[in-house]
Amino acid sequence: MDNREEVREFLTSRRAKITPEQAGLPSGSRRRVPGLRRSEVAALADVSVEYYAKLERGNLAGVSPAVLEAVARALQLDDAERAHLLNLAHAADGSDALARPRRRTAQWRAHRSLQWVLDAVTAGPAFVRNGRMDLLATNELARAFYADVYASAGNQANLARFQFLDPASRRFYPDWEQAADIAVAILRTEAGRSPHDKGLHDLVGELSTRSDDFRTRWGAHNVRHHGTGTKRFHHHTVGDLTLAYEGLEMAAAPGLTLTIYTAEPGSASEAGLRLLASWAATSQALAPHSRD
Repeated sequence: MDNREEVREFLTSRRAKITPEQAGLPSGSRRRVPGLRRSEVAALADVSVEYYAKLERGNLAGVSPAVLEAVARALQLDDAERAHLLNLAHAADGSDALARPRRRTAQWRAHRSLQWVLDAVTAGPAFVRNGRMDLLATNELARAFYADVYASAGNQANLARFQFLDPASRRFYPDWEQAADIAVAILRTEAGRSPHDKGLHDLVGELSTRSDDFRTRWGAHNVRHHGTGTKRFHHHTVGDLTLAYEGLEMAAAPGLTLTIYTAEPGSASEAGLRLLASWAATSQALAPHSRD
């Protein structure tokens, strides 16, 4: 991914989202651009118009942390957007290669103790994914939960590919538009963290070519931290589920996330997860006989 183009489009898109009123500036008339003008961002960040224009042309190499922070404040970036801007600056300097050891996550395998940890979680789906949204390791309940993802070999156990290329995702995610926004924001965030990841390049290229929904969202340059929240699902076996999730960054494997879904105690969704666990255990028990 071209770093200068990424920087240019990210800064331009963030500037377009801030109205003069939000920035405490008079709106005036005859505004020919959405959001703020470059000169207004420069004034808010206390840099010259020429210098800010240089940044927005994509040149972040050598920019000081103080200037980056000033730009982030002027554009009212949230924590995820601020981190993304810093990642883009590191990539421009070439320091990302030093700060982030390159690792071939496609060949990564869960060590035994991690699989024991996953298997010890019996009340909800638990899985490990990378920034490309590949499912790398799961407990039995997560495998059953994502049965639609695994049902098609074309999905390659990738949640983003399932989201945009598999029609089954429209049923699995009742709030499909929201889930699609989240998936793209995760990938866009990963692109800032790992700009040289060929697997990510290939995935983005594939989805951009095959999905208008993905291509439109990718062009919005939205990023996010995906650590906690609640989602709705519709599983083909147990029906509707409303689940809370927690995503934990793995200290022993930088770049990977351990996610656990759970349901509110005493809720219909908790009963649904118990039913799904029973179904998964039965299916597992019958599997050897079906192969015979």
